[in-house]
Amino acid sequence: MNRLDFEGRVAVVTGGATGIGFAVAQRLTASGGRVSLWDRDSNALARAAASLGQGADTRQVDVADADAVGDAAQATLSTLERIDALVCSAGITGPNTTTWEYPVDAWRQVIDVNLNGVFHCNRALVPAMLARDYGRIVNIASVAGKEGNPNASAYSASKAAVIGLTKSLGKELAKSGVRVNCVTPAAVKTAIFDQMTQQHIDFMLSKIPLGRFGTVDEIAALVAWLCTADCSFSTGAVFDLSGGRATY
Repeated sequence: MNRLDFEGRVAVVTGGATGIGFAVAQRLTASGGRVSLWDRDSNALARAAASLGQGADTRQVDVADADAVGDAAQATLSTLERIDALVCSAGITGPNTTTWEYPVDAWRQVIDVNLNGVFHCNRALVPAMLARDYGRIVNIASVAGKEGNPNASAYSASKAAVIGLTKSLGKELAKSGVRVNCVTPAAVKTAIFDQMTQQHIDFMLSKIPLGRFGTVDEIAALVAWLCTADCSFSTGAVFDLSGGRATY
């Protein structure tokens, strides 16, 4: 694992107890930073903090709850005194079914976590970054947000909206020292696969020219760089991690 320059920095990582979020936390910690892991699974948080082994801060929080996010932001700032980077990795897939058969409650849940959760976290932490005129925000979107996967309309719509949110916020903050970008991975084999049908997993694999799924470490390598001061001229940008799938 190459070491980036994140010495003395602090990052909040949502969905940080497992998957891509945890891989990002590992890389940032190995690069000299401190992390606050935000996740709704308290048991997974405890395991992640023990694995990092450097006194990682943890917050049990549901990102779909705006008040809980606000409380977590204040508590994290009180404990760690600063937040230099935010990585929004928390997300769910929702059921795999056609749009006209999609359960309304499931649609709302996907939008609440994948889109509203990103909005809540971005909104809560931007003021602290502006106060120091420095910050890096990385929102995890998906190539599905660019192309629209069949039988995954809520997920695809939520990730497309994250791309739009990232572009808007990036432009709003462009004159400041805060940079806002997103990444659009193709499928990465994590526990989120447990929420998908095998048919949908096979479809996603068939679309990747490299012929394999990405790994969390490959995603974390780019995300971690986007969290550093070296990422200084990119904002409102979309970075593909798709194994050759993305066409624009």
